[in-house]
Amino acid sequence: MTEKSPADNFPAGYEPPKVWTWEKGNGGAFANINRPIAGPTHDKDLPVGRHPLQLYSLATPNGVKVTIMLEELLAAGHAGAEYDAWPIRIGDGDQFGSGFVEVNPNSKIPALMDHAPTGGGAPVRVFESASILLYLAEKFGAFLPSALRARTETFNWLFWQMGSAPFLGGGFGHFYAYAPMRIQYAIDRYAMEVKRQLDVLDRHLADNRFMAGDDYTIADMAIWPWYGNLALNQAYGDAGTFLDVQSYGNVQRWTAEIAARPAVKRGRMVNRLSGDPSEQLHERHDAADFDTKTQDKLEANKTA
Repeated sequence: MTEKSPADNFPAGYEPPKVWTWEKGNGGAFANINRPIAGPTHDKDLPVGRHPLQLYSLATPNGVKVTIMLEELLAAGHAGAEYDAWPIRIGDGDQFGSGFVEVNPNSKIPALMDHAPTGGGAPVRVFESASILLYLAEKFGAFLPSALRARTETFNWLFWQMGSAPFLGGGFGHFYAYAPMRIQYAIDRYAMEVKRQLDVLDRHLADNRFMAGDDYTIADMAIWPWYGNLALNQAYGDAGTFLDVQSYGNVQRWTAEIAARPAVKRGRMVNRLSGDPSEQLHERHDAADFDTKTQDKLEANKTA
């Protein structure tokens, strides 16, 4: 007797082939950049500015984690955290340029080059947002507790975010906002999981000011761009209403406190290519750029 699979209980529909093959254009909003192979598609060197830290990124939640960290380091007096931030236009496929692939073979933003690593030597590449946050925290001795319990709690929540956010972005966000068709099962499945995650956060934040306790850490910087942005109803259209984010009072309190931080406000602007022109700083090379080179000012100068 042939054992049935769980799919046998579902109505007739898509039947997977024995071996999957790639159909170009099948993938919704990101079909033009999604592909099942790695490596560069074209030769393109990356620009290098005057600071040791060179960031290649975009103001997605993962990119914003790092620009918040860099701006927080500068606000805390770490002058060595000055950086150049270059936009990687993922819709145009910049992440598949040969220079970017050398920094991150996984072709995902953000990616960082440190041309003056601690201890000297050749430049160091750092990719994956959590790795960059940890690298910077250890380089500057900031936003990562030294005491065992607080340090471990920071790591717990940092890696919770790395494991959980794909359910929010690639799962819920994709099927709710970007998929070429609305699939109730997929939306229900991921909405349930995201609400469970929000409940995890809400219960934890009932007894903690920040994710690792009383101190603001890289765990908050990692989680806030994903779940804080959702709590502000600034992700995936009106997804905040759909998920009833206002009902998570402790998440709302935490979200508002972090959103009010000046470094967070600046970090959200860096490498932003859409939205209000006054909140877009396509490239960042100096702190003064926030006052003189946002898109509204650049456009005003063109017409003056």
